[in-house]
Amino acid sequence: MKFKRIKDLREDHDKYQKDIANLLGISQQYYSEYESGKRTIPIQHLITLAKYYNISVDYLIGLSNEKTILKNHKKTS
Repeated sequence: MKFKRIKDLREDHDKYQKDIANLLGISQQYYSEYESGKRTIPIQHLITLAKYYNISVDYLIGLSNEKTILKNHKKTS
């Protein structure tokens, strides 16, 4: 599965593959395979990327077009 958004987000933030690979603790080549769809991204890396870019995992993987994360609201009784 190709995750086009991880490449778009990286480029939008003026980062190199090497920068994001370092964030994830993997090689640049390994990260490149995420962007090209040759390798599946583990959930822990998706979570790290979502936190780094301050977006939802759903947006990252294409299940939503909403970038923003909904804040938890305290319930009032």
